[in-house]
Amino acid sequence: MTIKLIGYSRSPYTLRVIECLHELGLPYQLDSPANFQDLKSEDFLATKHPFGRIPVLIDDDFTIAESRPICRYLATKYQGKHSDTILIPNDIYQASLVDQYISYDISYYDPPITKIIYQEIRAKRNNETPDSAVVKQASEDLAKVLDVYEKLLKGKDYLNGEFSLADLFHCPTTYYVYSEVFPDLWNDRPNVKKWWDRLNNRPAWKKTLEDRDKN
Repeated sequence: MTIKLIGYSRSPYTLRVIECLHELGLPYQLDSPANFQDLKSEDFLATKHPFGRIPVLIDDDFTIAESRPICRYLATKYQGKHSDTILIPNDIYQASLVDQYISYDISYYDPPITKIIYQEIRAKRNNETPDSAVVKQASEDLAKVLDVYEKLLKGKDYLNGEFSLADLFHCPTTYYVYSEVFPDLWNDRPNVKKWWDRLNNRPAWKKTLEDRDKN
């Protein structure tokens, strides 16, 4: 049975799962709801996501929501079976360090970058006026986070040395802000820029963008 993914191809959170699927060599079927109201239906809330959000993944008779848990599930079940990509190391110490970098993403990297996406990208696409004060503060906060990442990435290709789920989680949100808003936040930091270039040039990510543009 083909894995079914419910989501919108331009959502960074859906793209996160699609990239994971490509890294693991897994085929999938994307099911995009006709409108956002479908996400609030009684059936969707009861059987897919209680808060009416995407993405949601269905693998045979198993359903799981939220992009990060979905990717963890996919990596745990499928890594090494259809591709050589290992997203969660088998070594307990290295796996714990990957979790550490994922926590950095959730706690420090994601909050300001998500604010920029909502203000500078989503709002403009909805013909709304971005809140310049929110954007200014978020860009300043993100710059401070990237200063730390510049140190973390010194002498390394990826956050934990080898490509992992931690790097993958950063990719879609970084792509949108880098390509459409503030590229200099990365370009002005050599280690961060090299890291982003590696992520942006991974075949799985390029294929993810191709899928996005087809839908």
